[in-house]
Amino acid sequence: MAFRRSVATVCLSGTLEDKLTAAAAAGFDGVEVFEPDLVAAPWSPRELGARCAGLGLSVDLYQPFRDLDSTDPAAFARNVRRAERKFDVMAEIGVDTVLVCSSVSPDAVADVDQLAEQLATVAHRAGERGLRIAYEALAWGTHVSTWDASWDVVRRADVPALGLCLDSFHVLSRGGDPAGFAAVPAEKLFFLQLADAPQLQMDVLQWSRHHRLFPGQGAFDLPRFLRSVLDAGYAGPLSLEVFNDVFRQADPARTAVDAMRSLLWLEEQLPGPAPLPAPPALTGHSFTELGVDGVSGPEVADVLGRLGFTHTGQHRSKPVQLWEQGAARVLLNASVVRPAAAGIAAVTALGLESADPVRSARRAEALRAPVLPRSRGSAEADLAAIEAPDGTQVFFTRTGPEGWPADFLPTGDAGERGAGLTAVDHVGLTQPFDAFDEAGLFYRAVLGLEPQAVTEVAAPFGLVRHRAVTQPDRAVRLSLSVAALRRGGWSPGVPDPQYVAFATDDLVATAVRLRAAGVPLLPVPANYADDLDARLDLPAHLIAAIREHGLLYDSDARGGYLHLATLVLGDRVFFEVVQRLDGYDGYGTADSPVRMAAHRRARGAQGRDPRLAAVTSRTGVPG
Repeated sequence: MAFRRSVATVCLSGTLEDKLTAAAAAGFDGVEVFEPDLVAAPWSPRELGARCAGLGLSVDLYQPFRDLDSTDPAAFARNVRRAERKFDVMAEIGVDTVLVCSSVSPDAVADVDQLAEQLATVAHRAGERGLRIAYEALAWGTHVSTWDASWDVVRRADVPALGLCLDSFHVLSRGGDPAGFAAVPAEKLFFLQLADAPQLQMDVLQWSRHHRLFPGQGAFDLPRFLRSVLDAGYAGPLSLEVFNDVFRQADPARTAVDAMRSLLWLEEQLPGPAPLPAPPALTGHSFTELGVDGVSGPEVADVLGRLGFTHTGQHRSKPVQLWEQGAARVLLNASVVRPAAAGIAAVTALGLESADPVRSARRAEALRAPVLPRSRGSAEADLAAIEAPDGTQVFFTRTGPEGWPADFLPTGDAGERGAGLTAVDHVGLTQPFDAFDEAGLFYRAVLGLEPQAVTEVAAPFGLVRHRAVTQPDRAVRLSLSVAALRRGGWSPGVPDPQYVAFATDDLVATAVRLRAAGVPLLPVPANYADDLDARLDLPAHLIAAIREHGLLYDSDARGGYLHLATLVLGDRVFFEVVQRLDGYDGYGTADSPVRMAAHRRARGAQGRDPRLAAVTSRTGVPG
């Protein structure tokens, strides 16, 4: 089934001109015009209609009309006059449906029959002009705050030009059951607005105005909601109405693409033929690429060698080194020139093993992921690369004799020393403030990785939000994080850290080997082990190993997690080595405040954070 897709202009940042251009470029069929956007626009309503038509956009809804009903006859008469004026505006725009919200005014009508009569009065006038009223229950309405209450009013009014607008936020935030939509005649389902949201315990008005999300980014069961609406006979556009403080500050072109991706993902959850190529299975991390330069490259290479990695290959045509240990592979790419970021190392690309790289790339393109141009030599693999919201490149690969490793000429080093590292467990990426929710949907829709629950920790420099994306077999894991608030001048020395976590079967034995090899491991305060010993019933030998080697330990309902970290390399990147015990499924998030504080302290001792280095020099406290 082909759907018409619409987006409310309130979802997007900028002027009305910016919003319409972004919506059209993202492929939307229509828009809901938010009245304040028109009020601030230089165009007449007729010009707005012409502009939309020129962009290939229909105007599907004019909204919102607030506080129509009133117990004061004079006030209601003024509201009827106001409605007539808005009908004039709609006629000039060329839109036939207006959204009327349930009243939040103190003089709202409580008596359902009187309310139905007032709505009928205005609906009759709309119908005479070929217009319709879609009545919506605001979750915080004075007397009508649930969808079934709004349906009761519409049913009693019994006017052809009066029907329902069903908004997923208003229904689901109040615990409404979409199964009840089946009792509403299809011809009374005038409009549908879709929004997701995180589960929050707060005033519903504030929740709605600031924290809505696009489908697939929150906790609502929008696939069930949409199926219920469609099963009830709704045949209009799927329209997004999302109030979100971040979206209303972000680039509207990018937000519109994110919005379109959310609808494509949502449509895919419906029964019937799949509208997109299914996401091929991802079977592991084939490589993690670090962008380095002449300063950070030797530093990172030295630590990889001490971690037991071997420089096994050199790219045929690019300054890229392949380092391997077990199934863990790291590429050091020195081809990116960043004059303003000399000495910085960064995770620049992820190679993900795909059962069908070509289909993975086709799906990514269909979901509006930026496909990156690539130059390659005649004997090099043809790899498709897309760009994630934070700028990281994602490659869909096959690792084998004819896959991407064939691009590397052997160095002759067999790489047999090792340190017990077996594979990449996960990669940790700090997201830009504006991209955290977008990234969760990107990895979910494009790659088929399911977002896990969001957790928050009180870190040394403010609240940090974490969310992992993975798949049922956990072959690919990414840990995404973001500072919950934008920071000012006071910030940690590593504002956007990234890390690669390598797996081992015996972290204690590995730690012994790493210390002997001179790996720059992160010192952990003795207080940490003391606290573990007091809180948890861990074996004495494990506590002793934690103390001796600076290990960190977390646990969940399944098992435990041992991990250690290196110092920060190239001013941004560090490595972790991790061991999962008895099915532990997390990422050691609870330990991140300890790790962040230790990294900051170590960088001060190294003189790489001048604010802390000054304190260290005065106190003599080592990192």
